[in-house]
Amino acid sequence: MEGANLSGVSEFLLLGLSQDPRQQQLLFSAFLSMYLLTVLGNLLIILAIAADPRLHTPMYFFLANLAFVDVCFTSTTIPKMLANHVSGHKGISYSGCLTQMFFFIWFAGIDSFLLTAMAYDRFVAICHPLHYTTSITPRLCGFLVTASWASAFANALTHTVLLTRLSFCGHNQVPHFFCDLSPLLKLACSDTSLNDIMVYTVGALPIITPFVGILTSYTRIFTAVLRIPSTGGKWKAFSTCGSHLSVVSLFYGTLIGVYFSPTSSHTAQKDTAAAVMYTVVTPMMNPFIYTLRNKDMKGALMTFVRRTAVLVK
Repeated sequence: MEGANLSGVSEFLLLGLSQDPRQQQLLFSAFLSMYLLTVLGNLLIILAIAADPRLHTPMYFFLANLAFVDVCFTSTTIPKMLANHVSGHKGISYSGCLTQMFFFIWFAGIDSFLLTAMAYDRFVAICHPLHYTTSITPRLCGFLVTASWASAFANALTHTVLLTRLSFCGHNQVPHFFCDLSPLLKLACSDTSLNDIMVYTVGALPIITPFVGILTSYTRIFTAVLRIPSTGGKWKAFSTCGSHLSVVSLFYGTLIGVYFSPTSSHTAQKDTAAAVMYTVVTPMMNPFIYTLRNKDMKGALMTFVRRTAVLVK
C-alpha cells in the first residue's frame, strides 16, 4: 500500500479501555458477554422476521437489515479487542488498522441511513396511513437500502484513502480499543487539514443529514399523534415510535459528541466511553427494544423458538 510507504509506523498499539490487569479482566468478560448478546439477539430478529410471513412488511424489512448491519458493525471492533486481550499483544498492522477503520465507518454510515429510512417509514404510516401501501413500496425499500450501503461505502472509502496520504513518524500508541479516525489523525505528523475538512463536510453527510431528517419526521409524527382523540390510539403510536427514538438518541448523541463537538472538550477517556455506547451498547440494545416493546416481534420470536424446538426433538 502506498500509504504505508509514507509512514514510519508498521503497526499501531491499541491501548484499550484500561491498563489495570484486574479491570482488563472485568472488561473482557463484560465485552464478551455484550458481543454474544448482540450477535445472538440480532440474528434471532433476522430469523424470526424471515420465518414469519406476517412480518414481511417495510418496517420489518428495514429492521432485519439494521440487525444484520449491527452484527457486522460490532464484529468490526470487538473481536479484535478480545483477541488482543487473550494473546496479550495489543498491536494491529498498519493495513489492518486502515481496514478496520474503513469497515467501522462504512457500517456506522449504513446504520445511520437505515435509522432514517425507518423514521420515514413510521412518518408515512402514522401521518399518511391511507397512502402507505402506495408510498412505501418494495421497490422504494430496496432502493433505500441499496443507497444506504453505496453512500456509506463512498464516505468510508474517502476517509480511508485520505488517511493513506498521512505520515506517522511519532509514537504508535492509539488511546482507543479500535482504529478510529479521530485518534489516528491526532497521531499523524503531517498536515491533516484536508482530512479535518472532509470530516466536517463529507463526513457530516451520513450523520448530520440523517439526524435532521429523523428529527423532522418525529416532530411531524408527534404533532399528528397529539391530534388522535383516543388515549389508546395515542399510546399505541407513541409505543411504536418510542423504541426507535430511544435508539436514535443514544446512537446520534454519542456520535455527534465525539466527531462534531469542539476538540477542546475532547479527552481520550470521554471519546472511548462514548465509542462504547455507539459501537457496543446500541447494537446490543436493539434486540431488546424492538422485541420487548413490540407484540408482533414477541409473537414471531415465540413461534420461531417453538418451531426450532420441534425440529431439534
